Amino acid sequence: MNHSHTRNNCNRLSHFYELFTCSEKKFTEIGLRMLRVNAGEKVLEIDFDTGKGLMALVHSVSETGAVYGIDLSDGMYQVANARIIHAGVSNRIKINLGNATKLPFVGGFFDAIFISFTLELFGTQELPLALGECKRVLLENGRLGVVALEKKDCQAAKIYEWFHAKMPTLIDCRPMYIRRIIEKAGFEPVEACEQALWGLPVEIITTRENG
Repeated sequence: MNHSHTRNNCNRLSHFYELFTCSEKKFTEIGLRMLRVNAGEKVLEIDFDTGKGLMALVHSVSETGAVYGIDLSDGMYQVANARIIHAGVSNRIKINLGNATKLPFVGGFFDAIFISFTLELFGTQELPLALGECKRVLLENGRLGVVALEKKDCQAAKIYEWFHAKMPTLIDCRPMYIRRIIEKAGFEPVEACEQALWGLPVEIITTRENG
């Protein structure tokens, strides 16, 4: 991940981000439902963008739980923080600026972690670091929910990857063998479904931390 490029991109788009990503909304909502967050749980969203996922999670954890978020972009932080304050839930949602490869939390802190359309931005060397941090801060048998572009041999994916190779600044996400990557990091898939975004395969998967 080129952190400065990603941060600058997100800062530039922060006030218009929901317009550009409206097609991703339904996949994120499916992922949140599959994570099955319960009242009283502590949940982390990595790359919370404008904060809509945080708001959905805070309703799920109810008054007895807590939601945390981390994001690279101070522009996204400002938009999300304004949303949190306006909703009157700043006592139950705590957000931070930071890098998912160095999560600022003690081990075994969270019941669940949610990541939507973000792992695709990590480089080959950083991806295991980020997933290792997820594993570290999850409770034993804690849940990880991921929504990601799935690498498959189909025409839409080939076209997308061609554009990604030619214009990585504009098309910055890359499809991955997400299930294989998650399993290698020590997570056990418990539920998964495949959807399509403009013909691109999207994998939505919930896993448990596997020892």
